[in-house]
Amino acid sequence: MGATKAVTDATFVTDVLQSDKPVLVDFWAEWCAPCKKVDPLLAEIANEMGDRVQIVKVNIDENPETARAYRVMSVPTLTMFKGGEAVNSVAGAKPKGALVNFIESAL
Repeated sequence: MGATKAVTDATFVTDVLQSDKPVLVDFWAEWCAPCKKVDPLLAEIANEMGDRVQIVKVNIDENPETARAYRVMSVPTLTMFKGGEAVNSVAGAKPKGALVNFIESAL
């Protein structure tokens, strides 16, 4: 349990769409200051909720196909996937409580 995992265009189907557990995808970029604020929060949440949800990160600059496929227009964008489908999405940095509520609403 715990720790976020990097996912690429090549591994997205296996790691996210075919996952047994719900997956929170953090679409981020190296140059994005708000992304850097969300990152440690997601790591904490991965440690606390890792038995119920998998948290993965997609660098949009290195993996443009996946970002384009899910119409990611700004970063960070957090999208919940369940059963291979995107079920909810939110853009922008949020406090930890809001992130936990966002995840729990999709579980």
